[in-house]
Amino acid sequence: MAKRSVLTIRVPEDLKLRMERLAQSQGVSLNQLALYAFSKEASEIETQMFFSRRLGSRSRTDLLRSFDVVMAKVPARDVLDESDRL
Repeated sequence: MAKRSVLTIRVPEDLKLRMERLAQSQGVSLNQLALYAFSKEASEIETQMFFSRRLGSRSRTDLLRSFDVVMAKVPARDVLDESDRL
């Protein structure tokens, strides 16, 4: 089992009440909801940092141009299912 530690944070009362209501509506404890929210946000920040490092200073225009080059190599073919059509 992973080692656990205690983290005490100070939040505005209205945020605490909102979180308590959300936890209750989801059928989980406030601690479980907070752990989920921390984990989700940490993952999103880490993902953003990964792509920022990976993409460097490339502009949106450069990225779209590269995408277009790759997509131009994909052969055209009939759409089998009408729901797949853009």
